[in-house]
Amino acid sequence: MDVSDTGREQGSIPPERCASLNEIRDGMDAIDRCIVGLIAERVAYVRAAAKFKTSSGNVAAPERVAAVLRTRRLWAEEAGLSGEVVESLYRELVAYCVSEEHKEWMERNPPT
Repeated sequence: MDVSDTGREQGSIPPERCASLNEIRDGMDAIDRCIVGLIAERVAYVRAAAKFKTSSGNVAAPERVAAVLRTRRLWAEEAGLSGEVVESLYRELVAYCVSEEHKEWMERNPPT
């Protein structure tokens, strides 16, 4: 995947062609808007996963969390980023996702 085009909205200027700090900021804002949208989409998948879990205890899936963190660290390093920083970001994201999935599971399986 060519990361230079990832998340760039149509019409935004590539970083190397920006002629001002405002153009740089506009580009970063466009990417951040895409990132937030993708996080929302990821959370929707996480919430949908709750319907396949057989118990509240299965929501956290620690072995899956560990695998996700490992692969995201690797992907970051392959992209020339700090694996440690990206893993830390994903640790927070996954914790949020697990809490959202747990809420969804509880709504689908209220205590009797």
